[in-house]
Amino acid sequence: MTIPHPSSHTLDPYDAFREELRQFAESECPPALKEVVRTNQKVTRNEYRIWQEKLFARGWGAPNWPVEYGGTGWDLQQRYLFEEVTAQADCPPQYHHGLGHIGPVIMHFGTPEQKARFLPRILDGSEWWCQGYSEPGAGSDLASLKTAAVRDGDHYVINGQKIWTSHAQEADMMYTLVRTSNEGRKQAGISLLLVPMDTPGIEVRPIPTIDHWHHVNEVFLNDVRVPCANLLGVEGEGWKCAKFLLDRERLSPATVPRLARLAEQVGELLRARGAGGSAPSASQHVLLERLYLAQAGVAGAREMLLSAIQEEMQGTLAASKSSALKLYCSDLSQQLIGIALDIAGPEYAARLVDTVAATGQEVASDADDSLRQLIHTYLFYRSRTIAGGTSEVQKNVIARDLFGA
Repeated sequence: MTIPHPSSHTLDPYDAFREELRQFAESECPPALKEVVRTNQKVTRNEYRIWQEKLFARGWGAPNWPVEYGGTGWDLQQRYLFEEVTAQADCPPQYHHGLGHIGPVIMHFGTPEQKARFLPRILDGSEWWCQGYSEPGAGSDLASLKTAAVRDGDHYVINGQKIWTSHAQEADMMYTLVRTSNEGRKQAGISLLLVPMDTPGIEVRPIPTIDHWHHVNEVFLNDVRVPCANLLGVEGEGWKCAKFLLDRERLSPATVPRLARLAEQVGELLRARGAGGSAPSASQHVLLERLYLAQAGVAGAREMLLSAIQEEMQGTLAASKSSALKLYCSDLSQQLIGIALDIAGPEYAARLVDTVAATGQEVASDADDSLRQLIHTYLFYRSRTIAGGTSEVQKNVIARDLFGA
């Protein structure tokens, strides 16, 4: 069974489902939210929350969760259609750390009490999570983490530092890897703790980035006491939880539909600038060729994702395929936004740099200047080949699968 392309008129069991999604996205997503997404402004907790509440009220709060935990029970093909239709309609994406990352880990490794405590609040959007994985000096070698947790009665006492922690400034909870033992290989002795962000001893400091959007932080943990009941899985076996999460993080049905929408926007920008005569005709041909190649890349990524979805449904998906998809889509997103920057021209690039340098603060949202926001995204997308596992990490996974290295 295949998923029909939006342009296809072939009758398919999923056609009615696609139409139901389209009508919902059209009628229920507030125009102000769509404007934020359409103009490439930064989506914050407020926008995520509004959209999550709409989806939760419809019973679609967790497209990737089974029914027993309040999810839709959709198969992966339905999940892909949901992402495709909502991306086309400029609806916000769903916040990934709760629904896509720690939620499934809690379902798999959590106790009944942990499932009852944490899952409903992820589902209705009332509790936000961040990920405490990366540490200073560890680079991409996650297993070399140093943050330690020592058992003290019915609590763990945590000391250490996390870095590049996305959305920590907005989060209520952090799932974090800590070292509870130094015995054995470095992947052993790691545990996964669920830490309330209002616990005394936690300090969050913003990390300035070139895009001047506040999205990553340093998180310092000084004698942070966390109940042992917040240990997820078995003490010392947190690496299993981490791997479980990462393998699913790299197969995101949302990635390709958002890329396809970006490719459309870049095409619209090229046509608009060309029609206005604001770009040299010679360079128009070069830009058009680059855009066609990128659009072909998006089509290829879509086929790769659909193939991966089929294999995931059959339980045969190899880690290398998820990594190859992540690697390819990260590079493709940078190609597309690079074309947008070149279409806009040097005067817009200079304007962006001036704006950032002059204020030293986040660039204010400006729905009327969608071009500036699109180009501003160029700087944000530099992180695409780092976040969620660097391109080098993905290549290592692929090499291990192919060559047994």
